Amino acid sequence: MCVEMNEYVRARISQLRINKGISEYQLSYDLGHSRGYINNISSGKSLPSMSEFFSICDYFNITPIEFFDVKHTNPELLSKAIDELHSLDDDDLLLILTLINRIKK
Repeated sequence: MCVEMNEYVRARISQLRINKGISEYQLSYDLGHSRGYINNISSGKSLPSMSEFFSICDYFNITPIEFFDVKHTNPELLSKAIDELHSLDDDDLLLILTLINRIKK
C-alpha cells in the first residue's frame, strides 16, 4: 500500500472517530482490541487488517466506498440521512429536494 493511502486510512479513521465523539481507547475497546489498537493505527505503527477495516466500516455504519469518499467528511451522517429518505413518499422527497436546492443557493 502506498504511503499516501496509509496516511489517508489513518486520517480517515481519526476523522470518523472525532465526528462520532469517541476516544481512541473507546474505539479500540468497542472493536474488541487492546487499549492502544487505534492509537497504533493513528500514529502509523500499524494498519488494520482487511477484516478489521470492514469491522471499522461496520462500526461507523458506512460502506468501504463511503470510507474512501473524500468528498464527504461525515459519511455516517450522510448514510443516516439517506436511510431516512427511503421512508418518505414522493411528495415528501420533492419537498426535501426543494429545500436542498434553496439552501444551496
